[in-house]
Amino acid sequence: MPDEQDYEIYAVHYGHHDRQSPANYIGGDAHDILQPLDYYIWAVVGEEATYILDTGFDAAMGRKRKRVLVRPIDDGLKALAIAPDRVEDVIVSHLHYDHAGNHDIFPRAKYHLQDAEMAYATGRCMCHGFLKTPFEVEDVVAMLRKVFAGRVVFHDGADEIAPGITVHRIGGHSKGLQCLRVKTRRGYVVLAADATHLYNHFEEGRVFPTTYNPAEVLEGYEMLRKLASSTAHIIPGHDPDVLRRYPAAKPGLEGWVVRLDADPRS
Repeated sequence: MPDEQDYEIYAVHYGHHDRQSPANYIGGDAHDILQPLDYYIWAVVGEEATYILDTGFDAAMGRKRKRVLVRPIDDGLKALAIAPDRVEDVIVSHLHYDHAGNHDIFPRAKYHLQDAEMAYATGRCMCHGFLKTPFEVEDVVAMLRKVFAGRVVFHDGADEIAPGITVHRIGGHSKGLQCLRVKTRRGYVVLAADATHLYNHFEEGRVFPTTYNPAEVLEGYEMLRKLASSTAHIIPGHDPDVLRRYPAAKPGLEGWVVRLDADPRS
């Protein structure tokens, strides 16, 4: 088996949503302050290949869901000199609308997905309005078409994507949610995606309201801690503070594309 290499990791900020803090926690929040969400995709860059985590949403979906598309995801990738049409592996954390859109941006890629997520998004749970709300039927259908085209690689729990890159099923927020563990120069970084939306979700043991199973969310926080080299190596999926804690990928990309294999500022 090839030796594990150290990868570079970039968070590409593409969307934003202003909201009050009670909307971010089961049980609300007594502070009732502005606590926005930011939306990201992630690029894991190795010596010979680049891996993308999640595919975001486009302008039309932003309008439908009343989210702001800050910049299209392909603009952020091109700022990193990543050509989307040359990417061969896309990992999809789960099939919610903000993680599984932009269906045709990666025409050469195979998509890595948990068995449980595909079954969940196409099964009886989607008969319930509460559970199907974060899904868009066209995103699910697009993934199903990729299945029939032989472009989906299914995983069941923990699995290796490449030496130094592994997926781990967390569940909770969505039944087949998976995180990504990446070996970097500063240790093992865990891209949590929606296993924790904000830093204080896992720091304080609180749960985002959109959830399939709150117990799995809470147990997932412990898995994140075990997988990461430290809590400072856990990257939440929607926290605007990520853009403040990590340096820009290069001059001119401040507040847009940041480097996660670098040491955080705090």
